[in-house]
Amino acid sequence: MNGPLAHFLFENKGLVRIVTRDELVKLLEPTVEGLGYELSDLEASLGGRNGFLRIYIDKDDGISLDDCEKVSLAISALLDVEDPVPGQYNLEVSSPGSDRTLTKLSHFERFTGETVKVQMRFPVDGRRRFRGKLLSADEENIVLEVDGVAHTLTMATIDTARLVP
Repeated sequence: MNGPLAHFLFENKGLVRIVTRDELVKLLEPTVEGLGYELSDLEASLGGRNGFLRIYIDKDDGISLDDCEKVSLAISALLDVEDPVPGQYNLEVSSPGSDRTLTKLSHFERFTGETVKVQMRFPVDGRRRFRGKLLSADEENIVLEVDGVAHTLTMATIDTARLVP
């Protein structure tokens, strides 16, 4: 999705460094994909005592604990070498779960026909929250059926979208 970039701000010995979510994805995605997985999503809370970097991975036949361990070891090694994130944090690798976040066109295409919850940045048809059946998706829009009415929502203005289990 072409939304606003998440920024992670770090302070290390008086120097302030900003790393964007997209920069982290660009760094991590080739390693994850090279192992045969999709980097489904990424969350981070960095710069404090309880910092974390959470990576969500997926593949067609699901994710096991062994898959998470395999990706965790590879990502940990990459982060040790590249050191894009100063300070202490816990690296977590997980499956996206049944209420997964939909962040890419491929996610929307994969879950066409399923029920999703969408939060928009700006009101569409007088509302910001939609819950309904995902009818279609392309690079610009998704179409949701809510109570028998089709709503076309612009991908670039979707704040969050989640699959409803």
